Amino acid sequence: MGYKCSRCKRIVEIDYQYSGIRCPYCGHRILLKERPVIVKRVKAE
Repeated sequence: MGYKCSRCKRIVEIDYQYSGIRCPYCGHRILLKERPVIVKRVKAE
């Protein structure tokens, strides 16, 4: 699962075995989940 740092805008891979979640580049703790570009449409009935 890819995340993006809200400060330096770099793509970050999270290692869940590590005790804290931080950006390895700048140390910022707010990460945003990358969303897929594809839009899923469901037909209503």
